[in-house]
Order: sequence, then C-alpha cells, then structure tokens
Amino acid sequence: MNIVRATQRYEAWLGKHLTLIERDLEAKHEAMRSAAFPFLRATYYRWAQTWQKTCGPAARAPRVLAVGDLHVENFGTWRDIEGRLIWGVNDFDEAWNLPYTNDLIRLATSALLAKMSCEPAEAMAAILKGYADSLAAGGRPFVLAEHHPVLRGMAIHRLHEPEKFWDKLHGLNACDAVPKGAMKAIGRMMPERGMEWKTVHRMAGLGSLGRERYVGLADWRGGSVAREAKALAPSACIWAMDGGGTAPILYQKIVDSAVRCRDPFVRLQKRWIVRRLAPDCSRIELSALPEERDELRLLHAMGFETANVHLGSIAARKLAADLRRRPRNWLYRAAREMEKAVRADYEEWAAG
Repeated sequence: MNIVRATQRYEAWLGKHLTLIERDLEAKHEAMRSAAFPFLRATYYRWAQTWQKTCGPAARAPRVLAVGDLHVENFGTWRDIEGRLIWGVNDFDEAWNLPYTNDLIRLATSALLAKMSCEPAEAMAAILKGYADSLAAGGRPFVLAEHHPVLRGMAIHRLHEPEKFWDKLHGLNACDAVPKGAMKAIGRMMPERGMEWKTVHRMAGLGSLGRERYVGLADWRGGSVAREAKALAPSACIWAMDGGGTAPILYQKIVDSAVRCRDPFVRLQKRWIVRRLAPDCSRIELSALPEERDELRLLHAMGFETANVHLGSIAARKLAADLRRRPRNWLYRAAREMEKAVRADYEEWAAG
C-alpha cells in the first residue's frame, strides 16, 4: 500500500469516527507537500503502519502507554494548579500501548527531518541521555518558575508579544453551527457559569487537521479568555491494526498517569478534548524559539520528558534494563532508516 492509498483508507476510516472538514483536509494535504518534516507531522497513520517493519529489532521492546505521535514540535507550556509555568509534551491524540522505542525513534527522526543544526549523532545521544537520566531520577516534571533557566529562556521567547496571539484568535470568523457537545464542553471550562462567548473554527496543527476544532472566545474581567474543544478519534494505531474491535481513547489516561504537573484546564469530555488557550499555554514551534539556542539541551529535555510520560505505565528499572541491552547507536540507525522511509513517502506524495 503506497502513501496515497494509505491516506485514502485512513481518512475513510477516520470519517466513521468523527466529522471531517473537507476544506481543512485539503489544507493538510497541501501542507504535506511543503517539506518532509510537515509531512511527518501530518501522517502518523503511515508511521503506525510501517515503523515496526522498517525498524526491525529496534521496535521490539517493553510496551508502555506511549505518546505515539511524538516529534520535536509536540512540546509546549501551560500553567499548573499553582499557576507555575510548566513545559512538556503538548498533545496526546494518538496515545496507545506501544513499545517504548516508538516515541524515541519518532522523536529522533523528527529531529533529523526538521534539520536541526546540531550534529545528528550528538542529537540522538542527547535524546537517549535525557531519557536515561529521567529513568534514573524516577521522573521529574519541568517546572520553569525556578529551575531550567536555559529551557525557560527558549520556552518564553515567544511570549514577548502576546498581542499577536490574541489578534490572531479574534480575527477568526464566528461559527454558527457548532455541535452541542462542543458548546457544553467549552462552557464547563469557562471561568464562570453563564458567560457569553463567540465561537470560532480554528485550523491548527497538522496531525489533527481536518477534525472539528472550536474555540470559545470571551472578554472576562479586563482581558480575553479562550477555551478550545477538539474532536478526538481512536489512535491511528487501531487503523494500522486493521481497525477491528473496540478502541478506547487514552488521552485522559496518559495525562493522569504521567510524571507531570497537570494542566487543570485539559479534560476529556466525551469525544471532545478541552483545553485553555493562551500565549503561555500552547505548543512551541521551532520557528518560535530564539535563533541562538542550545539544541542539544533542548533534545535532552525532550528525551527526559518522554520518560516522564512512559513512567506512568511501567517501572523505570524495566526500561533501564532494556536500554542497557541495546547495541550502540541503535537509535541513530533506526532514526536514519525511518528518515529514509518518510522521505520516500514524502517524495511520492509531493509528486502528486
């Protein structure tokens, strides 16, 4: 099955689980032609279909409740219940029980495809070192208020002009026909009951582009507030396994079990995942980081946070023991193989 046929079949399967927005899907297909890294972000279903065969022994490992669609732009910031700024994995739409190496290989492959400036071998080593350090520590969330000054500087660089964030949201057109479930989910997460708000349709991300995504925007006590409701479907891993049987959505489970300072505004409500949107509560793209940045430290933190997530479902000693048994440079070799596979699919897709 080539990438075109895989995309057709996956989207047909996805359409049985939720309402797809054709205009957004067309935008997604166009973004998939732009470069190999956006293509990777948009096509987790293809990764789920091919990665184990491509990676061979590297894909045989203890299973964890994994992120699935992990990559270098699936990290962001939020405020915990104490109001502290936290950094970590931003999105768990594709959470599933997988070999722990899935997340590491996909993160490493994304670093290669994103053309980060650090040396590839050093990048892989930084990810693995971060992962192992987290296992040794039993996991530890990234609280930026008093620790991690270098990471904090990179994470808050985009917060210097919050007006741009709000101008972009307020510039979206209002929606008339919004599902009742989405409206109820947004209303439950607003700061007060009985508030009035404008509901807009938001196009964001790449993996979830095409799904319903609505934002409630309100003026509240001197400033703007926003709550987003995004439609969820079962992980693409289910489709990759021929889509049979029941398929629970594991978003809430992985958020609740990870070593994490939770975002109190992230909650699964039936088929909608609801979250607060704000300049300090969003995903961080590489382009939003300062030009002068320590990429190896950033990748070390990403590896560390990946283990934070995995430790919610397995003992650190089991993962550490498996890591020690792996051959030298296993991550580098597996990521290079997946890089080649993704580029081949991208070139076929870009050729039309």
